[in-house]
Amino acid sequence: MKKSSKSRNSTAGQVMITTILALGGVLMGATAIAGLLMVYQIRQASDLANSTKAIFAADTGVDWGLYQYGGCNGDMANCEAYGYGQNGPALANKASLEVFCYDEFENKVDCTEGPAVVRSIRSQGSSGKSSRAFLIEF
Repeated sequence: MKKSSKSRNSTAGQVMITTILALGGVLMGATAIAGLLMVYQIRQASDLANSTKAIFAADTGVDWGLYQYGGCNGDMANCEAYGYGQNGPALANKASLEVFCYDEFENKVDCTEGPAVVRSIRSQGSSGKSSRAFLIEF
Protein backbone atom coordinates (compact mmCIF):
# COMPACT_ATOMS: atom_id res chain seq x y z
CA MET A 1 0.00 0.00 0.00
CA LYS A 2 2.73 2.43 0.72
CA LYS A 3 4.05 1.85 -2.74
CA SER A 4 0.84 3.00 -4.43
CA SER A 5 0.57 6.07 -2.14
CA LYS A 6 4.06 7.16 -3.09
CA SER A 7 3.27 6.70 -6.77
CA ARG A 8 0.17 8.87 -6.43
CA ASN A 9 2.16 11.77 -4.81
CA SER A 10 4.83 11.78 -7.52
CA THR A 11 2.14 11.89 -10.23
CA ALA A 12 0.46 14.82 -8.49
CA GLY A 13 3.79 16.68 -8.47
CA GLN A 14 4.26 16.08 -12.18
CA VAL A 15 0.79 17.39 -12.92
CA MET A 16 1.49 20.53 -10.85
CA ILE A 17 4.77 21.22 -12.68
CA THR A 18 3.10 20.66 -16.06
CA THR A 19 0.26 23.02 -15.12
CA ILE A 20 2.66 25.74 -13.96
CA LEU A 21 4.70 25.44 -17.17
CA ALA A 22 1.53 25.62 -19.30
CA LEU A 23 0.26 28.71 -17.45
CA GLY A 24 3.68 30.32 -17.74
CA GLY A 25 3.69 29.68 -21.49
CA VAL A 26 0.21 31.16 -21.88
CA LEU A 27 1.19 34.29 -19.91
CA MET A 28 4.42 34.66 -21.90
CA GLY A 29 2.51 34.34 -25.19
CA ALA A 30 -0.08 36.90 -24.08
CA THR A 31 2.68 39.31 -23.08
CA ALA A 32 4.44 38.88 -26.43
CA ILE A 33 1.22 39.53 -28.36
CA ALA A 34 0.47 42.62 -26.23
CA GLY A 35 4.00 43.92 -26.89
CA LEU A 36 3.62 43.38 -30.63
CA LEU A 37 0.29 45.24 -30.66
CA MET A 38 1.93 48.10 -28.75
CA VAL A 39 4.68 48.32 -31.38
CA TYR A 40 2.00 48.55 -34.10
CA GLN A 41 0.25 51.35 -32.18
CA ILE A 42 3.50 53.31 -31.85
CA ARG A 43 4.29 52.81 -35.54
CA GLN A 44 0.80 53.98 -36.51
CA ALA A 45 1.19 57.14 -34.43
CA SER A 46 4.52 57.85 -36.12
CA ASP A 47 3.00 57.29 -39.57
CA LEU A 48 0.23 59.75 -38.71
CA ALA A 49 2.82 62.45 -38.08
CA ASN A 50 4.60 61.63 -41.37
CA SER A 51 1.27 61.63 -43.22
CA THR A 52 0.47 65.09 -41.86
CA LYS A 53 3.89 66.39 -42.93
CA ALA A 54 3.37 64.91 -46.41
CA ILE A 55 -0.06 66.53 -46.79
CA PHE A 56 1.26 69.94 -45.80
CA ALA A 57 4.25 69.52 -48.15
CA ALA A 58 1.89 68.68 -51.04
CA ASP A 59 -0.27 71.70 -50.19
CA THR A 60 2.83 73.91 -50.16
CA GLY A 61 3.74 72.53 -53.57
CA VAL A 62 0.31 73.44 -54.94
CA ASP A 63 0.66 76.96 -53.55
CA TRP A 64 4.09 77.25 -55.15
CA GLY A 65 2.76 75.99 -58.49
CA LEU A 66 -0.14 78.45 -58.40
CA TYR A 67 2.19 81.30 -57.55
CA GLN A 68 4.43 80.31 -60.46
CA TYR A 69 1.33 80.03 -62.65
CA GLY A 70 -0.05 83.46 -61.90
CA GLY A 71 2.08 85.38 -59.45
CA CYS A 72 5.63 85.39 -60.76
CA ASN A 73 4.86 86.38 -64.33
CA GLY A 74 8.24 84.98 -65.30
CA ASP A 75 10.13 87.14 -62.76
CA MET A 76 12.15 84.67 -60.63
CA ALA A 77 13.57 87.53 -58.52
CA ASN A 78 10.00 88.30 -57.42
CA CYS A 79 9.40 84.64 -56.52
CA GLU A 80 12.69 84.23 -54.67
CA ALA A 81 11.91 87.32 -52.60
CA TYR A 82 9.02 85.34 -51.09
CA GLY A 83 11.11 82.21 -50.49
CA TYR A 84 10.06 80.39 -53.65
CA GLY A 85 13.09 79.21 -55.64
CA GLN A 86 13.13 77.50 -59.02
CA ASN A 87 12.99 74.06 -57.39
CA GLY A 88 10.16 74.92 -55.06
CA PRO A 89 10.10 76.03 -51.45
CA ALA A 90 12.57 74.67 -48.91
CA LEU A 91 10.86 72.67 -46.15
CA ALA A 92 12.30 72.69 -42.62
CA ASN A 93 10.44 69.57 -41.38
CA LYS A 94 12.49 67.09 -43.48
CA ALA A 95 9.60 66.53 -45.87
CA SER A 96 10.10 66.70 -49.61
CA LEU A 97 7.92 67.72 -52.50
CA GLU A 98 7.73 67.49 -56.26
CA VAL A 99 5.66 69.87 -58.36
CA PHE A 100 4.97 69.42 -62.06
CA CYS A 101 2.82 71.41 -64.46
CA TYR A 102 1.26 69.80 -67.53
CA ASP A 103 -0.32 71.06 -70.73
CA GLU A 104 -3.53 69.73 -72.26
CA PHE A 105 -1.67 66.77 -73.79
CA GLU A 106 -0.12 65.74 -70.43
CA ASN A 107 3.35 67.01 -71.43
CA LYS A 108 5.45 68.57 -68.67
CA VAL A 109 5.76 72.31 -69.07
CA ASP A 110 7.19 75.18 -67.05
CA CYS A 111 4.67 76.43 -64.50
CA THR A 112 5.50 80.06 -65.32
CA GLU A 113 4.00 79.72 -68.81
CA GLY A 114 0.64 80.62 -67.30
CA PRO A 115 -2.95 80.09 -68.43
CA ALA A 116 -2.13 79.87 -72.13
CA VAL A 117 -0.28 76.54 -71.68
CA VAL A 118 -0.67 75.09 -68.18
CA ARG A 119 -3.73 72.86 -67.70
CA SER A 120 -2.89 71.05 -64.46
CA ILE A 121 -0.56 71.26 -61.48
CA ARG A 122 0.42 68.07 -59.66
CA SER A 123 2.15 68.20 -56.31
CA GLN A 124 3.39 65.22 -54.29
CA GLY A 125 4.65 65.60 -50.73
CA SER A 126 6.62 62.88 -48.95
CA SER A 127 7.77 62.34 -45.39
CA GLY A 128 9.12 59.07 -44.07
CA LYS A 129 7.16 56.28 -45.74
CA SER A 130 4.07 58.45 -46.36
CA SER A 131 3.29 60.21 -49.62
CA ARG A 132 0.31 62.44 -50.37
CA ALA A 133 -0.57 64.25 -53.59
CA PHE A 134 -2.83 66.99 -54.90
CA LEU A 135 -3.97 67.71 -58.45
CA ILE A 136 -5.42 70.96 -59.72
CA GLU A 137 -6.91 71.05 -63.20
CA PHE A 138 -7.89 74.22 -65.03
